[in-house]
Amino acid sequence: MKRLTVKEEEIMRMFWENGPMFVRELLAYYDEPKPHYNTVSTLVRGLEEKGFVGYKPYGNTYQYYTLISEKEYKSSALKDVISQYYNNSYVNVVSSFIEEEGMSVDELKALIDSIERGRTNK
Repeated sequence: MKRLTVKEEEIMRMFWENGPMFVRELLAYYDEPKPHYNTVSTLVRGLEEKGFVGYKPYGNTYQYYTLISEKEYKSSALKDVISQYYNNSYVNVVSSFIEEEGMSVDELKALIDSIERGRTNK
């Protein structure tokens, strides 16, 4: 899955949180100073070209909607980070949390317990 820029991710979050929208509706979610309509439209068309959003035509305008869920995107992004920075090793990821982020043994045990409970509930 292709990675998104910060601005593209911001738009995707708007779609994930609010559902299908027209570009003019997206503009309402921006803080002042709001970007220009054409800027947002170009970003949305880029998301469509990358396969992240689809659209439904209404006359000469389009309502856009997501093709990728937020969960799918986050999962893909996490896999990319683990591949790129941790040699595809989840053990290396956990070791990093313990060594560099100060994760305690008790927190690690609680995480393992949580995972085991989750597996038995399926």
